[in-house]
Amino acid sequence: MHTEIAGLSVEVFQATQTAPSAAVILCHGFGAPGDDLVGLAPELASAVPALRDVRFYFPAAPLTLEMGFGDSRAWWLIDMGAVQKLAHDPAAQREFRRKEPEGMPAARKALLALVQDVAAHTGLPMKKIILGGFSQGAMIATDVALRLEEAPGGLCVLSGTLLIEDAWKQKAKARAGLPVFQSHGRQDPILPYVAAEWLKELFLESGMEHEFVPFDGGHTIGPQAFTKLGAFLAQQVTR
Repeated sequence: MHTEIAGLSVEVFQATQTAPSAAVILCHGFGAPGDDLVGLAPELASAVPALRDVRFYFPAAPLTLEMGFGDSRAWWLIDMGAVQKLAHDPAAQREFRRKEPEGMPAARKALLALVQDVAAHTGLPMKKIILGGFSQGAMIATDVALRLEEAPGGLCVLSGTLLIEDAWKQKAKARAGLPVFQSHGRQDPILPYVAAEWLKELFLESGMEHEFVPFDGGHTIGPQAFTKLGAFLAQQVTR
């Protein structure tokens, strides 16, 4: 089902027609169409019975990109030249994890509003709302999960990376015990594996309940990560 929530275009999926037992909000990556991750929901609900009554939300990022093919969207604009340096330039890696991207505050505001509207519309407590995403979507989901007044029920970081390190470290101090699922390909050519390990360290140092699933592969969601993600979500929504 397609709808609009807090000014964002959103695809919504639930395998059953009952009131949702929990909500999962998953954000797509840079350059992908707004419905890029929608196919995950029926696969997860089919593979994991505990997720059949969960309502999945897939917001389309607010920015439209002119990339010459399909519906390409972004949460904020990215300097692709700077990203290409991440694989081999330690100085570029340090700069990337230090600086807040221009446009990120607006994306943060949009996703925060969506989370609040989902909570109000469903009547679910925040502990029953899980945030996550892939790549750039994982970055904005992490940022919002750390900034919400009340901790969400979990965070799923699929091929994400560490941003605005000082701010995240400070915010993470209030998130001890937050369940976090993180996966990353060891051969990721876009967001280096080492940066995923930096993010993992931040989660662990903050006392979060962290599960890390590395896999042999690139910038994607590997089969093992998908299976483990389903188990993680089932565990959180049945708490």
